[in-house]
Amino acid sequence: VQLVESGGGLVQAGGSLRLSCTASGSIFSINAMGWYRQAPGKQRELVARITSGGDTNIVDSVKGRFTISRDNAKNTVYLQMNSLKPEDTAVYFCAANIASSRNAAYPYWGQGTQVTVSS
Repeated sequence: VQLVESGGGLVQAGGSLRLSCTASGSIFSINAMGWYRQAPGKQRELVARITSGGDTNIVDSVKGRFTISRDNAKNTVYLQMNSLKPEDTAVYFCAANIASSRNAAYPYWGQGTQVTVSS
């Protein structure tokens, strides 16, 4: 199983970016999917999470600016980031709980994509 992210880059404050993450490989089912971020010198933190049924939770620091969604048919999760601020600068990681059979699901991580917001 592999998670591949795309969509990061450099943007000015106030701008927008859309991150995508697609899961591939031996997949029976995908449970929750989410986005985390890690800024230099800081711990990795949850940004947003979405269940297979579409329920979401988003951290307060990005609420109202970021939206998470998923396309189950494409095994893809998205993070739409609007009104970006310099403090949003970080490496963004995709994560998903994936089952390769009818048995237990395991967490998988993408390789990360850099988001840099200039002031």
